[in-house]
Amino acid sequence: MKTSDFDYTLPQALIAQRPLTPRDASRLLILNRENGRIAHQQFSDILDYFNPGDILVANNSRVIPARLYGRKPTGGKIELLLLEQLDDTRWKALVGGKKMGEDSVILLDGDETMTGMVTAVLDGPQREITFSQPVNAYLRQHGHTPLPPYIHEQLADPERYQTVYSRPEGSAAAPTAGLHFTGDLLFALRERGVIFETVTLHVGLDTFKPVEAEQVADHVIHSEWAAISPAAAKRINEAKLAGGRIVAVGTTAVRVLETGALRSAGLTGSFRDISARDDAGETSSLCPWKPVSAFAGPTDLFIYPGYKFRAVDAMITNFHLPQSSLLMLVSAFAGREKVMQMYETAVAKKYRFYSFGDAMFIT
Repeated sequence: MKTSDFDYTLPQALIAQRPLTPRDASRLLILNRENGRIAHQQFSDILDYFNPGDILVANNSRVIPARLYGRKPTGGKIELLLLEQLDDTRWKALVGGKKMGEDSVILLDGDETMTGMVTAVLDGPQREITFSQPVNAYLRQHGHTPLPPYIHEQLADPERYQTVYSRPEGSAAAPTAGLHFTGDLLFALRERGVIFETVTLHVGLDTFKPVEAEQVADHVIHSEWAAISPAAAKRINEAKLAGGRIVAVGTTAVRVLETGALRSAGLTGSFRDISARDDAGETSSLCPWKPVSAFAGPTDLFIYPGYKFRAVDAMITNFHLPQSSLLMLVSAFAGREKVMQMYETAVAKKYRFYSFGDAMFIT
C-alpha cells in the first residue's frame, strides 16, 4: 500500500486557525462504517449516539509549554521545542539555529542560571540537550505553548489547547479530538449512563507529521510513552463485558487501548509490524475482542489498513493531514475508500480541518 493512497486536496481556507466557543459548538460528521451512511450534526449532539453502559476512553495527557527561546554565547538566536524527557536534565528537542553541533551552548531567555548544551546530534534538527538544572519550573514561567505550524494566529488563552480533563504533563502536541468536550457535556454523558475513563499517551510531534516513505509499511513510527492504570483497565473491561461499547477519544487513545489489548493477548515488546502481520493472516480476520491489560511504558504501535482492532468499537477523531499516520489509522478502522470519500464530503461541506477543526464520530 502506497503513502500516496492517503493523499487529498485541502483548500487552505479550511484549516482552522482558532478554536470555537464553546468547545462543543464544532460540527460533527457521523460515519456508520457498516453501511457507509453519513450524518451531519453539531458536536453537542453526540449525546444521541451513546447508550447507557458505553465507556468513553480519553487521553488525559497535558501539553507542556515546550517552546523555549535563547541564544548562543555569540548572540545568534536559538529556538527549542522539547519533545521527550530522557532524565532529570536531558531532553530530546528540535533545535532551530545554525551550526548547533555537539557541545554547543544555549543561554536561555529569562533566567541567567539556565543553560543547555547539545550532548548528542540526532536525526535532522533533533538534538539531545542537557540542561544545567531541571527545567520544569522554568517551563512554567518562561515556556510557550507549541502550536502546530499550520496555525498562524496567536492563541489568546493557552488552555484552549488543553483538554478539560488534562492532568499529567508530557505532550508536545494536544490530543485534539478531546478539545471538543466541555465539563457540561461530560456531565450530561454521565447522566445518560455513559462511563468516562482516562488513559495516558504523551504525544510527540512524529505522530502528526506526514509519512515520507513511499510504501506505508516502510514508515518507522517513533515510540511514545503510554499507560493504562490497573483500575482503568478493570473498569474498561468490566464495561465491555457488561455489553457497553469502548469509544476512544482520538487516535492516541486508540493506540493505548490497542496496545493494552495486544499485551493481554500475550504480545509484548515492539508492535512495529503488527499491521502487516494481521494483513498476512497470522491473526483471525474476525479478531474477537481482547481485554486490555494495564501497562506503563513505550508503544510503537503503527496502525494502518490491515490491522485488526481488538479493543475499540467506536472512535471520535478530528480531520487529519494528508499522508499522515493518523489518517492511516482512521482508514484501518473504517476502510480507506470510505474514509477518503468522507474527506471529500467534508471538504465539499466546508468542514474545518486539523487541530482546532471539526470532528467525526465513526461508529
